Amino acid sequence: MAVVLMAVHGCVAVPTREGGVASWYGSRHHGRPTASGDAFDMRALTAAHRTLPLGSRVRVTNLENGRTVVVRITDRGPYVPGRLIDLSYAAARALGMLDRGTARVQLEVLSATE
Repeated sequence: MAVVLMAVHGCVAVPTREGGVASWYGSRHHGRPTASGDAFDMRALTAAHRTLPLGSRVRVTNLENGRTVVVRITDRGPYVPGRLIDLSYAAARALGMLDRGTARVQLEVLSATE
């Protein structure tokens, strides 16, 4: 059972903690525009999330090895069912999940701004 804690940001409820499966994206999308208007940089610590406000800062913890990384939400996605967040190559590398492609993670919203 997943537990999601919520906080209110403006008129929108924003989860403060959320658990699920992370995946990552890299060179195929490098340089392409993101939902925030920035060009995607696979070497930056960024991520895509379906509902968190763009610009939010999120601590992502890999539940399989305990590694953590702080990312900024710059894009929308993932669009694969069952996935919670898509991480940049750099963020996935920091979490030690490049080889497997996915990992069980815990998200903690540090700041939710748009």
